[in-house]
Amino acid sequence: MQLMTWLNPIFTMLASIFQKILAVSLVFGTVITPSTETPIRAINPDDVRLTFTALGDTQVNAFNGNMKYFEAVLKDVDTAETNQDAFMIVGDITENSLPQEWSFIKETLLSYDFGDDLVFASGNHDIRLRNYEESVKLLTDCVNDITGSDLDSFIYSKEINGYKFIVMGSDREEMEEAYISVEQLKWVDAELRDGTRLGKPVFVILHQPLKNTHGLPKTWGNGSNPDAGHVGKQSDQIFETLNKYDNVILITGHLHTGFGQYSYEKIGNIHGVNVPGAGKNNKDGDYCEFSTGYSVEVYDDEVIFRARDYAKGEYLPEYDICIPVE
Repeated sequence: MQLMTWLNPIFTMLASIFQKILAVSLVFGTVITPSTETPIRAINPDDVRLTFTALGDTQVNAFNGNMKYFEAVLKDVDTAETNQDAFMIVGDITENSLPQEWSFIKETLLSYDFGDDLVFASGNHDIRLRNYEESVKLLTDCVNDITGSDLDSFIYSKEINGYKFIVMGSDREEMEEAYISVEQLKWVDAELRDGTRLGKPVFVILHQPLKNTHGLPKTWGNGSNPDAGHVGKQSDQIFETLNKYDNVILITGHLHTGFGQYSYEKIGNIHGVNVPGAGKNNKDGDYCEFSTGYSVEVYDDEVIFRARDYAKGEYLPEYDICIPVE
């Protein structure tokens, strides 16, 4: 990683130049404007307890025009009839964790009404090209500058409208997987114990899915490596920790699978939801467009992940996921 540390200033300079060129070209280029005919609106506005946007793998890149897919989502959320309590990205927020990429994310979020809070999880693209502490600072500074919070770690929990969100992340620099320490698992266990005591659903956010879930290893590469695509060596321990509790919803990304058969899976006692990539090509699904994700609605008796094409401003009810609260 010493080579990458040496190259980082060069990447940063090139990214700055390219982004200025891109900013000019986008004025005359393709702009995605979602339809407003079917705005984001809760099924039962009077009964909904919590709403949030759930995206995966935006991978905002300073070297290409995929920022438009991220902005298309925000344009759609900005016109929501039902206020969104949070805006979530399940890791790989950036492509290279360059300061310019984080700046674009911050500036764009501040240009729209994205909701009341942010839930950002780190992904492998957000940590693998630089010093771990620097990666942590780039992500947390972005969140803090927007929300006024004092986040200082990839690993944190927060309560929104009385519902607990537990954000997991790698405890050290890794290339594709994550390293989850024993200390982090103990912390997750305690957070789950507290969050589930009243019978409410708890949302655990982790970029990479557990092994042999959501079509793995087929949905990662060609399926020849049975260990590829999942969270890493601590997968079994993570499962054992989460599986002890009821109403745990594990939200992951990383696989870039479109809406379809691999989006939801009951993993023991865990409800697993894998979110498509919003800013990268999706595959292995029935609907694999960019700028897709879930508009989530939480009720007393169920959690509904409503599939949405934000670029078109359309719900896709055939891909909805309804999870009962037990």
